[in-house]
Amino acid sequence: MIDYIVIHDTEGSWDTTIKLVQDPTYVSWQYTLRSSDGHIAQHVPLKDVAWHAGNWYVNAKSIGLEHEGFLTAPDAWYTEAMYRSSARLVKWLARRYGIPLDRQHILGHDNVPGTTATTIKGMHTDPGPYWDWAHYFSLLGAPFHRTAGASGGLVTIRPDYETNEPVYTGCETAGQECAPHGSSAVRLHTAPSDDAPLVKDIGLRPDGADSTTGVNDTGARATTGQQYALAGRQGDWTAIWYLGQQAWFRNPRRRPTAVYGKGLVVTPKPGLAEVPVYGRAYPEKEAYPEGVPVQAVSPLPYKLLAGQRYALGLRTQGEYLWATTFDGSGHIVVRGQDIYYQIQFGHRVAFVRAADVRVRRSGR
Repeated sequence: MIDYIVIHDTEGSWDTTIKLVQDPTYVSWQYTLRSSDGHIAQHVPLKDVAWHAGNWYVNAKSIGLEHEGFLTAPDAWYTEAMYRSSARLVKWLARRYGIPLDRQHILGHDNVPGTTATTIKGMHTDPGPYWDWAHYFSLLGAPFHRTAGASGGLVTIRPDYETNEPVYTGCETAGQECAPHGSSAVRLHTAPSDDAPLVKDIGLRPDGADSTTGVNDTGARATTGQQYALAGRQGDWTAIWYLGQQAWFRNPRRRPTAVYGKGLVVTPKPGLAEVPVYGRAYPEKEAYPEGVPVQAVSPLPYKLLAGQRYALGLRTQGEYLWATTFDGSGHIVVRGQDIYYQIQFGHRVAFVRAADVRVRRSGR
């Protein structure tokens, strides 16, 4: 079953990318889109699984779209022709496979979680903070709107792309400020102040160091279209639950960077102080047939704590595609009975076991 479409950029030119995807020892993806004119090349049949997301569970349930370009040079590469061509392709794929047009199912590569604690640091960060998600979803015919009042319990990140210019560093030289540019992302602080430290991501920095303003640092970033549970308000600041902590971003009433929404959230079941968080949905041991090795269940280094809420994305069974060769005739799909929920946990999505949490309406 296809649940996701994953948006990438190539971090390379068209010619280089086309050569790489023809190398059988390299990674694969379904489509590449050319910057200059939006031309689409298909590399992998839609019936086949491609290796593109860095997370085998997501790979087995997704279609990957690579867009020619570099995330640090959006004006040179993220063209209107490519946006429009990509949106037409995604709309067609979404209709074919019944994929909802929302940020729980249309993921950036930078929203895909690592499968285990050791893979978090190596996860990719494209298409980056300069990809215009608001414009992209308008082209998809699914723009982000306010769906509730202040008591709705959720917020949808939606800054004005042109005027929202958080400072990023490292576009050309490490530590050097990037040229001012519109962005789809807002930066997250530990308190309602620009002077407060950025929130921490213990997966990226197990030593407890603060997140940075680096253009490839996703540790304290929320992006257009992502929905989070409301955790507080103070003046021009709004707080959300994020990676097990309260995270604040500037959201002035006269120039809002988020809109209110409503929906379903998950929270630990009564009596549980914390709930483990996973980078994939695991089948239970009993679901594996003889001859298929059982995946070791490996929680991520984060916790969903009592009293916190996270926006629910989709409900799924634990699943594992066992494939040791390219020949699909020998592949086995292991589907368990254990149910997981996908949640918007940080900048990346994550999964929790349904048995550990309860689902409730966001405004309650």
